[in-house]
Amino acid sequence: MNSLGIDIGGSSIKLAARRDGQTVWTRRSRRYDRPGRDELVEVLREAVGEDSAEVEAIGLCVPGILHHANRCVALSVHLPGLVGEPLDTLLAATIKPNLPQAILLTDAEAAARDIYTARTLSGRLLLLVLGTGVGAAVRDDGGPLHVDGDSPGHFGQMDVSVAGEEIIGPDGGQGSLEGYLGAKALRRRYGDNFFAGLSKLSIADPPLVALARAIRIGHAIYRPHHVCLAGGVGNALAPLLVKLQEAIRIHLTCIARPNWTLTSGDTDFHAAIGAAKAAEA
Repeated sequence: MNSLGIDIGGSSIKLAARRDGQTVWTRRSRRYDRPGRDELVEVLREAVGEDSAEVEAIGLCVPGILHHANRCVALSVHLPGLVGEPLDTLLAATIKPNLPQAILLTDAEAAARDIYTARTLSGRLLLLVLGTGVGAAVRDDGGPLHVDGDSPGHFGQMDVSVAGEEIIGPDGGQGSLEGYLGAKALRRRYGDNFFAGLSKLSIADPPLVALARAIRIGHAIYRPHHVCLAGGVGNALAPLLVKLQEAIRIHLTCIARPNWTLTSGDTDFHAAIGAAKAAEA
């Protein structure tokens, strides 16, 4: 089977194609900023190109809250042009008509599927996707844990206020993790080239203080065996994982599992690959 995974992100679209259970290519679209429906159609059509002829099944992950009954996005802070748009109509206009109905899932859930299966993990995984926004997924041996829709809760909107660095997140919530670690928040704090300096941040810098606090809360709620940071920002924090884990362990709740691991993603395409894997199932 030829499956295509599509990850519609806040600033670009990522694609992954799989054939006979193997990933054969990955691709990223040109960048955009809060595009409308027409621009998204154009960007996706450009990115898929002539490879659309080979597509037999599609897995699609989108940011925000999915309305499964209507197969559309009910709320998306970073892609308001996608809200209410019938996703099947969008795919028919950009890939090709008469395809089997796409598998819909969040980007975090798709990325968790890829990481869990590719690393042959066991136990519980808490995945934080740090990019334009902040998303989360929790996955066990039996599949994803859902609390609200397709999510384990809205981790990016969690209040992790740092004293002296109070913020209001993009959703209007006080102290949200996304307000400290979303790409736009990091750009405001550190400038346009913030990615180059992420690996040099101090554990005392407010974004990492907020992240450590969020992960401590995650241990209290989910008791994960594994915590993984994915997305562009999460992957860039890989050099800080040892120091970050040490900071998290300070006064960490005693109910946390004693041998939990902290890792980062291997690629920016985990969600696209995971979506393609979901389409194969």
